[in-house]
Amino acid sequence: MPKPFIADSYEPPKSFDNPVFHFRVLEEQVAELDFEAVMSSQQRLQGIFGSGSPWPKSDMTLEENIASRKVHKQEFALRQAFAYSVFNKTKNKCLGSVYIDPSDSPNYQCVVHLWIRDDSIELDHELYQTVRKWLLEEWQFSNVAFPGRYFE
Repeated sequence: MPKPFIADSYEPPKSFDNPVFHFRVLEEQVAELDFEAVMSSQQRLQGIFGSGSPWPKSDMTLEENIASRKVHKQEFALRQAFAYSVFNKTKNKCLGSVYIDPSDSPNYQCVVHLWIRDDSIELDHELYQTVRKWLLEEWQFSNVAFPGRYFE
């Protein structure tokens, strides 16, 4: 039997706050703000999940985005994967997303994709560092793969 992605006793956080960011479960209630963030940065985000991924399509609709949020919410409830919307501290602007998925490699505990919108790109490194620290301290994940990211 394969080892579970997270321990049965671990309750994944529904939100996270620090002085710069507010994370909350990626769900349909934030679909419009998330959609605006995605589409404002669509060209740069193309291929963030690998060269074979069509996300985000240039003609993606809000309805498709809402459907995607429902899938992410269900994955969270089933403890299969964990996706968060990233907001500014005042919670009025969606800045991006963080996706925490199980790893297929025995070398990593999880695989994390994250992105930030074009008009807030100066926060990209801060988001990366925040997520690394959060995963280590809150989730106890010390071996994390960040595809497309280079470690310093």
